[in-house]
Parts: sequence; C-alpha cells; structure tokens
Amino acid sequence: MTQPLLELRNIDKTYPGVRALKDVSLAVAPGEVLGLIGENGAGKSTLMKILGGVVAPSAGRIAIGGVDHPSLTVTQSLGAGIAFVHQELNLFDNLDAAANVFIGREPTRGGPLRLIDRPALRARVTPLLERLGCDFTADTPVSALSIAQCQMLEIVKALSLDARLIIMDEPTSSLTLTETNRLLAVVADLRRAGVAIVFISHRLSEIEACADRVVVLRDGAMVGTLNAGEIRHDAMIRLMIGRDLKSLYTPPARPPGEAALDLVGLATTAYPDRPVTMPLRAGEILGLGGLIGAGRTELARVIFGIDPPAAGTLRRGGQDIRLASPRDAIHAGIYLAPEDRKASGLILDDPIAANISLASLPRFARAGLLSAAAERSNAEAQRKSLRIKAPDVATRTGTLSGGNQQKVVLGKWLCMDPKVMIFDEPTRGIDVGSKSEIYALMRALADRGVAILMISSDMEEVIGVSDRVAVMHEGAITGVLERNQLSEAAVMRLAVGSASH
Repeated sequence: MTQPLLELRNIDKTYPGVRALKDVSLAVAPGEVLGLIGENGAGKSTLMKILGGVVAPSAGRIAIGGVDHPSLTVTQSLGAGIAFVHQELNLFDNLDAAANVFIGREPTRGGPLRLIDRPALRARVTPLLERLGCDFTADTPVSALSIAQCQMLEIVKALSLDARLIIMDEPTSSLTLTETNRLLAVVADLRRAGVAIVFISHRLSEIEACADRVVVLRDGAMVGTLNAGEIRHDAMIRLMIGRDLKSLYTPPARPPGEAALDLVGLATTAYPDRPVTMPLRAGEILGLGGLIGAGRTELARVIFGIDPPAAGTLRRGGQDIRLASPRDAIHAGIYLAPEDRKASGLILDDPIAANISLASLPRFARAGLLSAAAERSNAEAQRKSLRIKAPDVATRTGTLSGGNQQKVVLGKWLCMDPKVMIFDEPTRGIDVGSKSEIYALMRALADRGVAILMISSDMEEVIGVSDRVAVMHEGAITGVLERNQLSEAAVMRLAVGSASH
C-alpha cells in the first residue's frame, strides 16, 4: 500500500466544556479523493483548523509524508503543501483577481523598489483561470465578480500553490451545475496528477461522483468509513445523522388558495424587456429554478422592494401595491430570507435576540425604549420553536452553524405575520439534517396559508420540495412545471431556454 501523504492519529480537541473531536484517526494517500461528511457541528471545521495550523490538537499526532508532528503552525501547513479552498470567501474586493491569487507572493521586478511585476502576475494567473474555464480575466476587479465567480477564484488560489493536498470545504456551494461539473473534472485531473484531495460537501451527489473513500464524522467522532462500492446517498445519510431521512417531498395539507400576490408584467432593471407574470398562491411552495444569472435573485429583490421594477406591478386582491423599500414590503407581509444570510440577513456580532427582533423593534418598545425582557422572551420562544441550537438567546449569532443561522433569519420573520415568504438559496452550506428541518418549516408555513417562493440552484431541492416549479432563463419565465411533470431533464430544458413540451 502507498504510504499515506497525511495521517491523523487519535486526534482529540477539547475547548472549555466541549470535546469537539474524540479520538479521530484517518489517512489520505497521494492521488486519493477522500470525502469528509457530517452535519454542521460534527467537528469537520475543527479538524480543518488543526490541519491548517490555526489550532493545535489537545492530543494525538499528525504525520505528513511520514514525518510526525504533535501539531502544525500555519507556516508548517503551507510548507507541507496543504492548501485550502474555504466555503467562506477570503478575498480582497479592492484588488483584481490576479492580485488576490498571489497576495503576499507577488512576482517583483528588479531594482531597489521591488515593484510588482504585473505582466508576470497576469501570465501566471491566466493559465489557471483557463484551466477552470473561468469567465473573467486576471485583471477583473473582485468587486465585479459574482459569488460563484469568487468561489472559482478561491479554487484558483489553491491551484497556484502547487499543493500536494488540497482541502475543499463546500467548494461548489455557489456554483452552477456547469461550473460544478467543471470543478469535478479539475478534481479528477488533480487526482491523476497525484494530488490528494479532502472534499467536504453537503451535496452528497458530488461526493458519490468524485470520492474514492468517505469518512463520516458525527458529534466529533468518526462513525464510519465507506469504500468506493459502498458510497451511496442513503448509506451516507444514515451514518451522518444516525437515522434514515424521509422523502424530501411532503404533500400540502390542502390545495393552494387564491393568489397572495400577483406579479403582473414585472420586469427587473437587469432584464427590462423580459416581464414576468405569475401568481404566488397561498399555501403553495413555488420553486423558482434556473441557472445562476437567470435573473431569479433580481426578481426577488424587486418583490421585496430593494430595487425598483423596470416595468409592471405587484397586485393583491385586484389592487396594485407599490413597494418603494423593504420597509413597505415588510408592512405588506412580504419577507425575504436572502441568499447571503451572513452579509444581508444577519448582524453576526449581535446576539440571537437582537437579530430576531431586528425587523419588528417597535413591538418590543415601551414609551420609545426597547424592552430587553420582551425582546428576550420573544427570541426565546422562537429559539424553542425552531430548535435553534444555542445555550441561550444572548449567544453571538456568528458563532452558530449555518443551519442555525438560517433558523435565526426565519425567526426574525416568523414572529411577525408573513403573507409571502421568499427563500433565496435557503439551504446553501447547510447539512442534510438541518436541510430536512428547514424544508419542514417551509411546509408548515405553507400549510398556514403563506405563499412560499423558493429560489434554489440545487436540482434535488427544487424537484424534491416544490409543489410546482417555474423556471427562468435570461429574465423570462420559460415554463411552469406541475408536480407530476417534474424531472431534472424537464427543469434543465427550460433553464437553458428551450420551450416547454
């Protein structure tokens, strides 16, 4: 057997009052793709911090290329050829793509000033961008890139290090299907070149597609390993959460009602000549499918009053309603759980209680002063109802897992009176167990008569959760599929602009 490139032996990590890792041992060989899966809070992030030299293990050993280490520093980790592709973007948006890739490692020209050699920098980065098929150049400012493009740039950064081991943490969470397939092809190329990959993803179909072996963490402990012939969706879920999950789709309690909101010739400034007309019906989960860039988020921003419409109107009960701001939308009972919950849905440094009361502060005020007791009582009720995993509502929101942060976003709206709820990529970066809880919450809302509009790039989610699916292409609705018409092929055909059959 080939000597492992990396070995972790009996790794423990204890924080005050918490044992984050319990006797974890694993190995990865050169040219092997090791899938690492587990629910949020299973210990994956702690394990990655240990490998990156950010934290030291409380016990155990790390061996790289046969050389033993009690722990690693960041410099030692980089020096050993370990590179990371993080889910959370670590980019400087005031710099261009090339500068971000080689930050701190820029080629310089001779002379006393040692100025950055821009042509050399571009020459090094351009082949890496081409290798991934990126649709931007080395000179493109990061501020002009989409989230998906930024994710691709993070991968380019890792490739630029000529790493022996690349750890990819949710590398496809913001990528389209085409970009995901391109990344999986790059993973296969790296594997053939002898590079070891640790691939962390909540999208289990990707693990099935690329992993040679899968290691499963649960509650800080390694609970199982699946070899190539054993890597199946149901087997991975059973190990991750200790039980089988029900089918994604739960039928509605009753047929949908009248339209809670009508979109009538509504056009966005991104696609001003592509008006959208469709009802959002009470008691229904309407999936909004399409490729990234199709205009789905832009439509959500208009419905929530963030952006003005280029044309058309919103109508309720036969009456036009004008939303000049999100405040107007909130007063109308239209709420948005945004795609980037960290940047747009939460104040991460504030406690849970402050985030939950943020949109409805007047309800918790007495004589113009905030009642901390009322705010706390409301937040505690939401914490219990939504099963937010936190010691109390004074916990800083930024310390929560992705799934629990999403529940805080929901808690902010559920304590009010939603009529229309827009979920933009509701389970991005969330584990399968928490996804199941989010889906159940969406169905419960719909059964209360709320109209749900769910925007998702996850095909399994679109097909598995929606009562109907409307599909967008270049700002227009190319078709609406009823539940009995849903299939991946049918959605993709409409997503690329083909007519419905």
